[in-house]
Amino acid sequence: MEERVTTQSALANAGPDSGDHELLEPEIERASREEIRARQEDAVLKLVQYAWDNSALYRSFWSDAGVTPADIKSLDDFSTKIPTLTKDVIKAFRAKTGDPYGGLLCVDPAELTSVTTTSGTTSAPEPLPEVWSDAPPLSTISVRDLYAHGLRPGDKVIVPVGTFRNYWDDFYHTLGLIPVFADSWLGEGEGILRAIQKHQVAYMQMHLPAIMEFEKLESKYDLREAFKSVKFFSFAGQPMGAALRRKVTEDWGLTIVTYTSAGDTGTAWEGPGFDGFQLWEDTVLPEIVDAATDKPVGDGEIGELIATDLDNLAAPYIRFRSGDLVRVSREPSTLGRTHARMWLAGRRGDETIIAGKTILVGDVWAIVESEPELSDGMFQIIRTSGPMERLRLRVGYAPERTESVTELEARAKQRLESALGVRVDIAMLTLEEILEYSSSVAKFPRTVKE
Repeated sequence: MEERVTTQSALANAGPDSGDHELLEPEIERASREEIRARQEDAVLKLVQYAWDNSALYRSFWSDAGVTPADIKSLDDFSTKIPTLTKDVIKAFRAKTGDPYGGLLCVDPAELTSVTTTSGTTSAPEPLPEVWSDAPPLSTISVRDLYAHGLRPGDKVIVPVGTFRNYWDDFYHTLGLIPVFADSWLGEGEGILRAIQKHQVAYMQMHLPAIMEFEKLESKYDLREAFKSVKFFSFAGQPMGAALRRKVTEDWGLTIVTYTSAGDTGTAWEGPGFDGFQLWEDTVLPEIVDAATDKPVGDGEIGELIATDLDNLAAPYIRFRSGDLVRVSREPSTLGRTHARMWLAGRRGDETIIAGKTILVGDVWAIVESEPELSDGMFQIIRTSGPMERLRLRVGYAPERTESVTELEARAKQRLESALGVRVDIAMLTLEEILEYSSSVAKFPRTVKE
């Protein structure tokens, strides 16, 4: 498979674009749909043979389904004959063989540069082995988006101390950016703010703990002035609630660019037009299917994202069932980008059944964040293995905005029960206490099993 041209070589060739924003690789980002499909077909045919030759899992899994590479001669063959992969299939192979990579690894382990993991939001983290030279592929997938949002050589960016899904400092160097290292976890809000002001930082990856740290400083600092140098912050993990987003964007004056998973094959970022998450189809083949029938759905219709790695030779996911319910559009974006864009509608299994009634995460979220003390929208639905007669929640409150925890609990309980029509039990925790239930630096699961 042909390696993508990005980072330093692309930066050297990048110039003014005809649109309002410059594009790093306009010839790829605005390729015709015919060209995109032809490249995908070529990549898929090579990938199927490569995986058959090198992956124990795919050779076994496809053989059991009665499929060999000789049966796959087109994209249509690929999407109708290759079985879909789930994490349960990978886990079963790992349990049977003891292979930590679940049979996906297509290279000698000695060739690996790094091994990170998925976030573990919906299940146990899965290894993400990579082979790279200048910059990790997982990071590099975002290069076109960071460039389109305005980052340029010489800009300073904050790198959180510790590991955050690979070596972002090496990646930033390939973009000509200057890393500023800062601890961005609990209790370090003032230090981050000082670093932003001292070094005139243009960008950092934002997460919920950092936002909450900044909230504590609102009475002490003019945050709009403190963030004056910032071009934009990115945000990932669970979606930011509407109330918190209004504070960050309107009160603090920040531009927030959200990114999400492209079916665990990489990331998908909002573009400058904020018109969906951009799927780079030279790196991922997205299929959207009806969650019940597995039949393809049309653009604009909601279905499950099935994703295939096109640029991963280490351990590719092939026809991987993401569990994400999305809709896509293949119409050009406001920047003229022709690759598919997607919008998230939820996840399979997001619903919780309480006394025979379906309760969605979004139903709870809107009610919780409407209370001033709970405007950060921090809560978790606690599920049990058997039938549930009451909705059980952990809810995080801001102590500095709360006069009486008992009164707040009663008020929130009354509103939830009235709006949802079910009985509710709430465990009130401070924001710091509830963040202890995070699954990673950027992930806070909204549903948990007891």
